[in-house]
Amino acid sequence: MLSTLIYRSQLAGSVSPEQLKALVECARVKNAKADVTGILLCDGQHFFQVLEGSVDNVQRVYQRISTDNRHFNLIELLRDYAPARRFGNAGMALFNLGDYPQHVVMDALLKQVTLNEERIRDDRVVKFLRSFIEGRDKETFVKIDPASEWTLTTPSLIPAHPAFQPAAGQHCEFALQPIVDVANRQIISWEALIRGQRGASPADYFAQLPEDERYQADLDAKTYAFQLAQHLGLREQTLSINLLPMTLVMSEDAVGHLIAQIRQHGLRPEQIVVEVTEDEIISRFDAFHLAVRQLKAAGISLALDDFGAGFAGLSLLADFQPDKVKIDRKLITDIHRSGPRQAIVLAILKCCQALEITVIAEGVEKIEEWLWLERAGVRYYQGFLFARPALNSLPQVCWPARRSA
Repeated sequence: MLSTLIYRSQLAGSVSPEQLKALVECARVKNAKADVTGILLCDGQHFFQVLEGSVDNVQRVYQRISTDNRHFNLIELLRDYAPARRFGNAGMALFNLGDYPQHVVMDALLKQVTLNEERIRDDRVVKFLRSFIEGRDKETFVKIDPASEWTLTTPSLIPAHPAFQPAAGQHCEFALQPIVDVANRQIISWEALIRGQRGASPADYFAQLPEDERYQADLDAKTYAFQLAQHLGLREQTLSINLLPMTLVMSEDAVGHLIAQIRQHGLRPEQIVVEVTEDEIISRFDAFHLAVRQLKAAGISLALDDFGAGFAGLSLLADFQPDKVKIDRKLITDIHRSGPRQAIVLAILKCCQALEITVIAEGVEKIEEWLWLERAGVRYYQGFLFARPALNSLPQVCWPARRSA
């Protein structure tokens, strides 16, 4: 099966025409042994390469390319399959944009494509090539620093509090994880993540509940989150709690119960953010919509959690106008290497900016992910890179910092 891979990258330094030709000649020899063909474009600052061959061979070549320190910020734009090679006459052709006047550069490139004219017109790979040559891809290409220029620091300790002891017979506990503003090195909120006894996973906790008690137990558990927040002195910072969407519908006077518990534990409704996920079917849409209006009328904010993971994200965004959107970790993981993920996240950012909705990137674990997101315009983050959840306590926070020269 013939596969196609396209990537683009930033040059780590200047590359002379002679060095570029030598690089391609070396690649041609190695790729010929793997029956991998394609073309390498260079504009003096970036590489843009098409690789064609078997799935395994293309992947091995790409892995070798990824370790070359002459470039960085490799972004995989396309993995696809095709019935025929686009560059069947070349082992690995070099196309230096600087060798051609702007008005003929695309025609010169098309002469190297071995597809017929009809297929060239509709071919996605050719469209990618045209976008690079014409500079249209610069709108979505985010330049970042090499990760090696950054490290993590822990500048100060969070004041210690006496250990919080769960009440006798309490069937769940909570772990706290910060949501951070990295630019200002501030913790803007704490999320209370439900756990079973002794830190068991949320799935294990809900699995042991009878189906008809699930929603009421979800609501009642938030009392323990408010107790924990009170114990740790979170009287000013925001506290985020997670609710199953149908908990707001199936539990009697759910909003009133939440407000009463918030105030009983010395907190204010304006401090609380209710996070709902889009992965549970909302079967009573009108009742859910009413609950959302009641939350907002009381001063409680609404956040869409795991945005982009379910089927109803855009519909919920339009219908409920949340105050915050948390981009799902599946879109965040290795976003610095994935063109499709980058395009989706940039679209989410643009949409939320137009609607004045705060965006939080969750599941950030790598410096490279944070570097890309920061350059793309994300301000708030949550993930293991900054702090792991701490059971019944506040974890220490790490901050990215540029290495000293």
